[in-house]
Amino acid sequence: MTFSHIDADTFAKRCNADGEFQLAARYWQGGFHLVSEHDRLSIVVENGILSAGDPGSGPQVMTLSGLWDALLAAVPPRFMNDLHTLIDIGLIAYTGDSVLLAQYYPALMRAVELLRPSDPRTLHQPSEPTRSHTQFDSPIGHYIHLNIEDQDYRIYYEEAGQGIPLLLQHTAGSHGSQWRHLFECKEITDHFHLIAYDLPFHGKSIPPVGPRWWAEKYKLTASFVRALPVALSRALKLDRPAFMGCSVGGVLALDLARYHSEDFRAVISLEGALKIDYDVDKLFALWHPQVSNEYKARAMNALMSPTSPEAYRKETGQVYAAGWPPLFIGDLNYYMVEYDLRRQAGLIDTRKVGVHILSGEYDASGTVEAGREAHEAIAGSTFVVMSDVGHFPMSENPEKFLTYLLPVLETVRNER
Repeated sequence: MTFSHIDADTFAKRCNADGEFQLAARYWQGGFHLVSEHDRLSIVVENGILSAGDPGSGPQVMTLSGLWDALLAAVPPRFMNDLHTLIDIGLIAYTGDSVLLAQYYPALMRAVELLRPSDPRTLHQPSEPTRSHTQFDSPIGHYIHLNIEDQDYRIYYEEAGQGIPLLLQHTAGSHGSQWRHLFECKEITDHFHLIAYDLPFHGKSIPPVGPRWWAEKYKLTASFVRALPVALSRALKLDRPAFMGCSVGGVLALDLARYHSEDFRAVISLEGALKIDYDVDKLFALWHPQVSNEYKARAMNALMSPTSPEAYRKETGQVYAAGWPPLFIGDLNYYMVEYDLRRQAGLIDTRKVGVHILSGEYDASGTVEAGREAHEAIAGSTFVVMSDVGHFPMSENPEKFLTYLLPVLETVRNER
């Protein structure tokens, strides 16, 4: 299937009637060409309104050409569900301004979604429990001051549950709200004392008072991010807690197993790897004065499974759109530049600290292949492939995630 299943007029009307597309395409003056071997779909965009026609090749026009069948499937296969990934691996070629692509990437990807046939699996909506307006969620929030690298940081964290302490580290550019579904799961909170914290500059952990942080380029370092959960555990007087992190937190979990095995009884690495081998400079659009934070939200959707509930995928992305602009790219300094456990993984002693690695099928960053490589390098570790989820299992599809997580937590409870 290419573009022959729909004519340009019908497609333009479909986009113009879609609220998500209209919001993402506002102010766009130009257009785009979608080109395959046998078909071509050309669209003019005037102040965000589409019409059939040839927009030419001006500065506000994008051309994308290549293989489209996988991307336009009702449920695209892994690594084929997003334009960025297909451009990266060379299956689709992009011609146009790179900043323009980032500016209107949310609109372009929504247009692609509107070209797909519908599938019930992509329309599934989560069933949140019915609550009265006076009902509280489980976690209780606190602030604590920690001295890290000779600087006072006011750290926000939320906690709930009883039993084995379990520290929870969010992904790069996000905050602890990603773990909200775990706090409401009694199968977890009856046995684990959950503690989800926000890194400084993230969520409610505002910047420190003193240093002129606004005049320096923000970069998350390995020494800092490893020190924080250790300092928090000691300040809260936790007895060798377990640790679970995702993405940047997932690689941190393995780092802690290597360098702080005496402080943690077990680590759970979601989307972990020995090394995230990617050129961070290619991600310039994550912090560019002409690109809004909406780009981050849509880019994160690329790492999620298309079968994860739409409401939870959008919620996961919204947190990124709400963050301090330099935050995400700064966190990637640790994730993509400083972190490298390839020569150290074999030194992790799983007799001292349990190591459990879970990788999402649709994650194009911390891939299943990268998770398996880490598992094979760490003797005594466990490894699980999570089907139908991506880079954010705990927030994009919590119901599915729990089917994989609960057996791992049972193992942690039974470990010495």
